[in-house]
Amino acid sequence: MPPTTTRSSRSSKAAAAASRSLAEIRRVAELLKQVSDPTRLQVLMLLSEKERNVSELCADLGTQSQPAVSHHLALLRHGRLIEPRRSGKHNFYALTEAGRELAQVVDTVVG
Repeated sequence: MPPTTTRSSRSSKAAAAASRSLAEIRRVAELLKQVSDPTRLQVLMLLSEKERNVSELCADLGTQSQPAVSHHLALLRHGRLIEPRRSGKHNFYALTEAGRELAQVVDTVVG
């Protein structure tokens, strides 16, 4: 038999949801928009394994051109989900803390 939810636990959940600021809700909505595109979501998950440069991402994605991958990376960077690290002629991209957290959520949902 499933556990019953008491009135007090429902009201405490509602109070917690109401206490979230509109700014927090908008930030989460923006993060979710960033990964609403399948390619960007795939890039996020690839970067959760290890940092990569654009050429490696193009090879891993298979069907995406370098300009398309660069565009997706720019959007993810703008959303503060990834950050570049310059090494010689290449930028290597890795997840930020927010990117790692989002990748963990996605992994939980998919997994």
